[in-house]
Amino acid sequence: MRDFRDLAVWGKAHQLTLAVYRETSTFLVAEIYGLTSQARRVAASVPANIAEGCGRNGGADFARFLQIALGSASELEYHLLLARDLGYLNVARHETMQVDTVEVKKMLTSLIQKLRADN
Repeated sequence: MRDFRDLAVWGKAHQLTLAVYRETSTFLVAEIYGLTSQARRVAASVPANIAEGCGRNGGADFARFLQIALGSASELEYHLLLARDLGYLNVARHETMQVDTVEVKKMLTSLIQKLRADN
């Protein structure tokens, strides 16, 4: 069993989740059950799945949860794009969060590949 807090990818994903919560706090009240909720849910899913995978036995199980986290990160990319296109997220802030999301995806992909190579 690993401590998820020791993983750089978890730390990066956690910081991204905090940023999503900060940014979505300014979205329209009408979006509270729509885009705000969806973006927050999927952002939190990334570090949550990393943490859950760390609690599993074996690299294959861990890799499966990292794969789920990777899917959630891809979904987050879309929600951020939608928020930008709807005018809820300014272009500069979107760009920063997009870069961070892609970095998390690359880190997850590398870790998944390493785990699969070790098995």
